[in-house]
Amino acid sequence: MTQPKLNIDEAKLNEFMGKALADMGAAINTSLVLIGDRLGLYKAMAGAGPMTSQELAAKTGTSERYVREWLSAQAAGGYVSFGAGKFTLPDEQAMALAVDNSPVFIPGAYQIIASTVLDEPKLRAAFKTGDGVGWHEHNCNLFEGTERFFRPGYSAHLINEWIPALAGVEAKLKAGGTVADVGCGYGVSTILMAQAYPKSKFFGFDYHAPSIEWASASADKAGVSDRVTFEVASSKAFPGKDYDMVAFFDCLHDMGDPVGASKHVRKSLKPEGTWMIVEPFANDKLEDNLNPVGRIFYSASTLVCTPASLSQEVGLGLGAQAGEARLRDVVTQGGFKRFRRATETPFNLILEARP
Repeated sequence: MTQPKLNIDEAKLNEFMGKALADMGAAINTSLVLIGDRLGLYKAMAGAGPMTSQELAAKTGTSERYVREWLSAQAAGGYVSFGAGKFTLPDEQAMALAVDNSPVFIPGAYQIIASTVLDEPKLRAAFKTGDGVGWHEHNCNLFEGTERFFRPGYSAHLINEWIPALAGVEAKLKAGGTVADVGCGYGVSTILMAQAYPKSKFFGFDYHAPSIEWASASADKAGVSDRVTFEVASSKAFPGKDYDMVAFFDCLHDMGDPVGASKHVRKSLKPEGTWMIVEPFANDKLEDNLNPVGRIFYSASTLVCTPASLSQEVGLGLGAQAGEARLRDVVTQGGFKRFRRATETPFNLILEARP
């Protein structure tokens, strides 16, 4: 292969290499975060003040030599601090790394990242063939990581902000309504709603049978199985009619035929029902998404979301950065007349569609 002729600006090259070096450190830290999470190293350090590697190893039943090297790497990356021969997990980092119900808890994201690395051969092959890679074909880290990563945001916003932003929905659910949660995965969103609205009935649907099994077990543990039912079903064929609300959480863009899904939702709702669509935050123009959040979402879309869509019928391939205008087009093609942005966060668009 002929080598390209390049005109190198050394200052720009050095600037890029600095960015790449930071990315290398972040990438290799993925495994270290998973080790810290799964072995309870972060939790053991949270609120404990300065510790030596010997103290942390003794507290967690781990090898001191491994822990010492792990702590050194964490200190070099700013995940822990170091001084006077001891390591400290600052409270701010503990909030993100050691507190499961924190709104900024992030270890799940590293599980998602790990799954994409493990699945790289499948995705590389798909680049050549144009074929899809279904959600069910990924490493199981993706399923658990998605549940753990999205749960904090749903816990912080769904009941207190998102549902109240929908016209008339909160009153219906408090009085006793019926809700379909489509693409429910491990059932986090379904269970949160069932806990908040005990007079309502909730039905969670997902095509991925192992996720439905997990969701059913979680509902039992949460004590809401009397008002929650989970069932394997697709977005274009989930059962039931006259729902007060149908909810799609971060999944419409993953579907091969989102217009077909939209049409099915329209048929399943009451005449004054509501479709709540939660999607990753995105502006309509590519250039307006070229930022750190957009980088994460475009990357996840390349490795998970777009391959999932391309593996299904139609294979529209909306991608995780579709933007409100493109989503509006999909929804209105499904027969909905009213569509608006109900609210938003830095990471999500919360859209309301009504017949």
